[in-house]
Amino acid sequence: MAPNESGAPVSTRVGHGLAKVLGIKLDRNDPTEELTRGESVVSVATAETFVEEEPTSADWIRSILPDSEEIKHYFVSLFPFLKWITRYNSAWFLGDTIAGLTVGAVVVPQSMAYAVLAGLPPEFGLYSSFMGVLLYWFFATSKDITIGPVAVMSTLVGNIISKINDNRDPIIPPPIIASALAVICGSIVLFIGLIRCGWIVDFIPLTAISAFMTGSAINIAVGQVPNLMGITGFNTRDSTYKVVINILKHLGRTKIDAAIGLTALTMLYLIRSFCKYMSKKQPNRRRMWFIVSTLRTAFVILLYVLISWLVNRKVKKASKERFKNLGTVPRGFKHAGAPVITGEIIKTFTSELPAAVIVLLIEHIAISKSFGRINNYTINPSQELIAIGFTNILGPFLGAYPATGSFSRTAIKSKAGVRTPFAGVITAILVLLAIYALPRVFFFIPSAGLSAVIIHAVGDLITPPDTVYRFWRVSPPEVFIFFAGVIVTVFTSIENGIYVTISLSAAVLLFRVAKARGRFLGKVVIHSVVGDQHLNSDGKHGGVGDGPEDFDSTTEARNMFLPIDHQDGSNPEIDVRSPYPGIFIYRFSEGFNFPNANNYLDYLTEYIFKYTRRTTLDTYGKLGDRPWNDPGPRRGKAINMEDNRPILRAVILDFSSVNNVDISSVQNLIDVRNQMSRYAAPETVEWHIACINNRWTKRALASAGFGYPVPLSTAHARWKPIFSVADIGGRSSAAWDAEHRNDEASKHQRVRDPENPKSDVIAASTDAESRDNTALKATKSRRVAVVHGLNRPFFHTDLTTALQSAVLSVEQKQEFKQKGDKGIGEEP
Repeated sequence: MAPNESGAPVSTRVGHGLAKVLGIKLDRNDPTEELTRGESVVSVATAETFVEEEPTSADWIRSILPDSEEIKHYFVSLFPFLKWITRYNSAWFLGDTIAGLTVGAVVVPQSMAYAVLAGLPPEFGLYSSFMGVLLYWFFATSKDITIGPVAVMSTLVGNIISKINDNRDPIIPPPIIASALAVICGSIVLFIGLIRCGWIVDFIPLTAISAFMTGSAINIAVGQVPNLMGITGFNTRDSTYKVVINILKHLGRTKIDAAIGLTALTMLYLIRSFCKYMSKKQPNRRRMWFIVSTLRTAFVILLYVLISWLVNRKVKKASKERFKNLGTVPRGFKHAGAPVITGEIIKTFTSELPAAVIVLLIEHIAISKSFGRINNYTINPSQELIAIGFTNILGPFLGAYPATGSFSRTAIKSKAGVRTPFAGVITAILVLLAIYALPRVFFFIPSAGLSAVIIHAVGDLITPPDTVYRFWRVSPPEVFIFFAGVIVTVFTSIENGIYVTISLSAAVLLFRVAKARGRFLGKVVIHSVVGDQHLNSDGKHGGVGDGPEDFDSTTEARNMFLPIDHQDGSNPEIDVRSPYPGIFIYRFSEGFNFPNANNYLDYLTEYIFKYTRRTTLDTYGKLGDRPWNDPGPRRGKAINMEDNRPILRAVILDFSSVNNVDISSVQNLIDVRNQMSRYAAPETVEWHIACINNRWTKRALASAGFGYPVPLSTAHARWKPIFSVADIGGRSSAAWDAEHRNDEASKHQRVRDPENPKSDVIAASTDAESRDNTALKATKSRRVAVVHGLNRPFFHTDLTTALQSAVLSVEQKQEFKQKGDKGIGEEP
C-alpha cells in the first residue's frame, strides 16, 4: 500500500507519514510493475487470481493472545479429573483398588528407607508418600505415575542437609531444611507448569537422563553398602570412589547386620527371578506371579521384622540390640504444621536449587512420558509439573519432604492393571493405616534390611549394556556424554553429573546446529515397481516388464532430487548430475538461523565458485584491478578463455527443513545474493525458493527481495512464470468423485425388464449417454486454483516446479538475447 493511497485507514496514513518523517522506505523491495501469471500456463477462464497476503504484527499478537474459549479451556485443563470422574464405574474401581493396594504394600517400606537415605526420621517418608498419592490424582494426566519419595531425590536432599550442617553451629533441624526445600522447589515447578512451559524438559535428552540415573543408582547403592554390612566410621555421602575405598579399608568392622542385609538382598532377587521364571512357565497364571513378585519387598521386611522381634524382644536398650533397628516411629502426623521458611534458610540451599528442580522435573516427566507411550495415552508435561508443584507445596504442612515420580512404583502400578489416577487414593488410605496402625511393627525393621530394599530398588535404574550399545548404534557421540555423566557422578557428586550431562548435550546440539551442512541436489527420473510390475500414479499395478527397457515414456515416472555426493546413502551407481547447466539446487538440512547461516552459505558459495565460471572472463583489465583473493594466472600467462564450466544462472533453495528465519540468516542470504550478482554480471542470477512452510518466513524473505525477479528488467516484459495449480472441479476433485460414485450406484441398481427384451439395449444406450454427458460436464466445470500467491512467483510448492520455472526463465532470456533484446516473439 502506498503511503498516500486514498481511502486507507487513518492509522495506516499516520503510520506511513511517520515512516516518511523517519526516513523508513516502505515496501522498497516490491517490484515496481505488476507481475502477471502468464496466460500460457493457466487460462483466465479456469483459474481465479490469488494474491497471498503477508501476515501482520496484529496477526502475530492475535496468535499469541488467548481468546475466551482458550482461557476457559486453560482453567478447565488445570483439573483433568473432571473429564473422567463422572464416568467412573465399578470396573475401574476394581482395577484401581488392586493397583492401589499393590503399590501401597511397596511404598510403605520404600518410603521409610528413602527418608533415612535423606537423613530424616523414617516417618517423614510416610508423610511424603501419603501426600503424594493423595494430591496427585486431582491434577494427573497419567494414570500410572506414583508420586512420593524416590532414591535420587532423597540422596540429593540428604547431601544438601549434610552440606548445610557440616560447618554450622547450631545446626538447622534437617526436617526444616527438607520442608523449606520442598516448598521452594514446588513453587518453581508450579510456576513453570502454570505458564505452560513444560516443554523445557525436552531440552534434556535421553542420554543425559540415563547417565544421571545410572550414576545416581551406583552412588546410592555404594552408599548403602556400609549400612548393609554394619560398617561405620566414615562418611557414606562422600564421592562414590571414596566410599568404595573406605568400605575396603573398614571391611574388618563388618557386624552381624551383614547377615540380615545380604540375605535380605539375596532373597529379594531370588523371589523376583523365581516369579519371572514361573510366569513364563505358567502364562495363564502370569498375573498371580506378578502380584507375588510385587509383594516381595513387604514379605522380606515382615520376615526380618519377625526375626528382629524374636532376637531383640527382651532387649531394653538400643545399644544392646544384636543388630541395628529402625527405632521408634511416632503414630500419626506428629510433625504437622506450617513449614518454616526464612531468607536465611533459603540462602543455605540456593546453590543447590537448580539440581533439585532438575531432578524433580526429569524423573517425573521421563517416567510419565514413557508409561504414557506404553499404555497408549499422552501426558501434558505442564500439567504434570503443576501436580508436582502442588504436592511439594502442600506436602510439608504434614511433614513431607521433596517428592516426585517413582520409576519402580509406577512400573508396579502399571502392571497391576491400574485404570485411573484415583488408584492413588487407595494407596493413600493404606499408607494412612500404616501411619496409625503399624508404628510398633516399624520399630523392629532392621536397618540393614532397609538398605537391601534401597539397593534392590535402585538396581533397576542402571542402564543395561544392551541399551548402551543401542545408543552407540543410533548416535555414537551421545554415548560419550553418557559415560562422562556416569564418571563425573561417581567421582564427584550427583549434582555435578547432572550439570555435566546437560551441558555436554547442549554443546553437542549447538555444534550440530552450527555445523549443519546443506546438500546440492541433482534430478533423477524414477519408477515405482512391485516385483516385475510398475505402479501407476493411482497406486494400481501397470503392465508386466522384464527389465529396464520396459520403462518407456508411457510408464508412470516422476522426478526425484538426490544429493549429488550420495551422502544420503543412495546407490552410488545412479548418476546424479546438476539438473541444468548453471542452475543449482541447495537443500538446508537443519533449519536456517544465525548459528548456522554462515556455515551453510560458505559451502554454497565455495561449491558454486568451483563448478561455474565468471560470465565475463576478462572482467579485470589490469593486474592491479584484481582483488587479492582472486589474483588470476601467474605473470606472463594469459587468462584461460576456454573455460568450459557453465556460468551461474539460478539458485534454487529447498526450505523443506526450515521453519523460521531470523535477521542474521536473511542478511547473510542477501549478502550472498549480492556476491553472486557481481560474480555473474552482467547476467542476472535468479533465486527460487521451494517448500516454504511458514508465512512469516515468506514475509521475511519477501522483505529482503526474494520471491520475484529483482530487478525487473526488460527481459521480463513478456515473462511467463510457472505456478502450481490444484483442481477445484473436474475429474480430480472430491465433488467429481462423489458424483461418479452416485452414477455408478444408480447404474448397478437397474433391473432388466423381462417383458421388454430391448431393455438391455436401452440401458446400454443410456449408460453411454450418461458417460458422454458426465465427461462434458466435467470438461465444462473443470476449474483450477493457484496454490500459492501470484505476487510471489519465485516461491514454489516443490522442487520440480522451482526447477521448471528456473529453466523456462533461463531459456526465455536466451531467446530474448538471440532476438536482439527486442522482446520475446518480436523481430530484432
